[in-house]
Amino acid sequence: MNRLPPNMAGELLLVEDDAVFSAALGRALERRGFVVTRAADAAAALQDARRTQPAYAVVDLKLGADNGLELIPELRQRVPDIRILLLTGYASIATAVEAIKRGAHDYLAKPVDADAVVHALLDEGGTQPEVTLGIPDTPLALRRVEWEHIQRTLVECDGNISETARRLGMHRRTLQRKLAKRPVHERGDVGEA
Repeated sequence: MNRLPPNMAGELLLVEDDAVFSAALGRALERRGFVVTRAADAAAALQDARRTQPAYAVVDLKLGADNGLELIPELRQRVPDIRILLLTGYASIATAVEAIKRGAHDYLAKPVDADAVVHALLDEGGTQPEVTLGIPDTPLALRRVEWEHIQRTLVECDGNISETARRLGMHRRTLQRKLAKRPVHERGDVGEA
């Protein structure tokens, strides 16, 4: 278990709408030296960020009606030096790239343990953030390529299903069915849930 020395413990904002996961991860991070404030939606997260000025934030991509990607620049506006880690159960290269563009320092796919979160938050590395999704050396299956393309287009359309369907040349209901399915897993995929 990676424990922070007492002088490195810092305020951490955990933005997660799954109460059970939030409580478990929050407790684990507290045991590792963080002072954790939990929020279940974007409004509470922004209010808590203003109040606590956290050094770190762990943000889930899907927050009920809210989107973790949209929350990233707002958190950075309120706390410019904050290190943000985006978590998601649906890893996609397009989402990871978009998270980094919006100001996240790293991106992890669920399920994730507290040690991986601590490592991602504290790993200063170089000056440029690095997206590591465990991309396999073998070509991706056609269904996986389609999933990645849909996710990239959805991000470009700011989550607008109708516009995404129009750009992809498919019916809106067809797109919704594809989005309701879990991403395609391939041998060699790393960290996807």
